[in-house]
Amino acid sequence: MQNWPANSMLQNEHEIRATDAICINESEKQHQWYYNLKYLLVGLVFGILFVKAEVISWFRIQEMFRLQSFHMYGIIGSAVVVGMVSVWLIKRFQIKTIHGERITFTDKKFNKGQIYGGLLFGLGWGLTGACPGPLFAQIGIGATVVLVTLLSAIAGTWVYGRFRENLPH
Repeated sequence: MQNWPANSMLQNEHEIRATDAICINESEKQHQWYYNLKYLLVGLVFGILFVKAEVISWFRIQEMFRLQSFHMYGIIGSAVVVGMVSVWLIKRFQIKTIHGERITFTDKKFNKGQIYGGLLFGLGWGLTGACPGPLFAQIGIGATVVLVTLLSAIAGTWVYGRFRENLPH
């Protein structure tokens, strides 16, 4: 990631939008290593919630893909609604980060690669019974076989990054 000074960002806005390599919302503040411990705490809480809500259950995921239960659709649907309301509130009231930085949203262009990626992701999710979020919670409860899925996800991410320019976008 490149760090762009604030005034440079405004002057080169058309250049920034043309590339995916720049995170426009990236904070320019530098923090000590322990500053990130709060994210570890939030991750642990989410992991516990995933376990208690059975989000990480292979059987619940299989029920979802077989259209046998509403459980996972209810959880995913409620997450989508919370996300939509949150983005609306951020835009409506121009909410800033806890450091006072402006939050911006940029439109993304639809492309056929998203269809291929979604199908591949769904196929992997259905076969393994795991998606990236619950992987660590599954490992945390002792399902060590999920390490194969984690390593496969890491390898897939690397392969995508390596061949990104040659893939349909």
